[in-house]
Amino acid sequence: DRTAYFEPFIGGGAVLFRLQMSNAVINDHNEELINLYRVIRDRPAELIEDLKRHRNEKDYFYAIRAVDRDPDLYLKLTDIERASRIIYLNKTCYNGLFRVNRRGQFNTPFGRYLNPNIVNEDRIRAVSTYLSSSGITILNTDFEDAVVGIKPGSFVYFDPPYDPVSESANFTSYAKTGFGREEQMRLHRLCCKLDESGVKFLLSNSATEFIRDLYSDFHVEIVRAGRAVNSNAAGRGAVDEVLVSNYQTSQSSRLG
Repeated sequence: DRTAYFEPFIGGGAVLFRLQMSNAVINDHNEELINLYRVIRDRPAELIEDLKRHRNEKDYFYAIRAVDRDPDLYLKLTDIERASRIIYLNKTCYNGLFRVNRRGQFNTPFGRYLNPNIVNEDRIRAVSTYLSSSGITILNTDFEDAVVGIKPGSFVYFDPPYDPVSESANFTSYAKTGFGREEQMRLHRLCCKLDESGVKFLLSNSATEFIRDLYSDFHVEIVRAGRAVNSNAAGRGAVDEVLVSNYQTSQSSRLG
């Protein structure tokens, strides 16, 4: 049964955990992220114990970050150690930014936080309970493959890597393959196919001219959203983003 709620770019899962949908399919191309979700679902106690060994120290941070530079060392990590490493780096790196280079190596610098919450036992156990008891399917594949077999009446929320508003704002490398304009256009073609098959979707992205033109055949709403990551301090704060849908909402309007 593929009549469900789908998130082909789950990322941090903010929408999923806010809605706490059942019979959901979540996916991401980032293998480390999906391993983390599966470990939280299946082995929360072991993950919590492994997290307790980490230290909020600069030299230790860079040593843990460098593990993926050594293939032999990295391949020796268990799934639990890989998940623990990702949580630790996320909690102690600059702005919690998950970013990798073209080799797939984590490259965000140390965040210098005084007391980061590395071991959040209550949250890990709560997420584990939700993922294991609500009919959640966890995939690690391409976003198109994540919705193969979807039935009319299903709902898809797309939160892809955003189209950069400038060359210096390109933070789309959440996976080593990146996510450029060709992928954005392929995603638009998928949205058209879903629309034709009776599936509703909502998509968020940056409000660049490229994205607004690309989705001009759907309902596009401009919204203001807070953003903390920008190389220029003047660029931080509220920025324009778009919500694209194939159904009429109270505030959406057609552009184009």
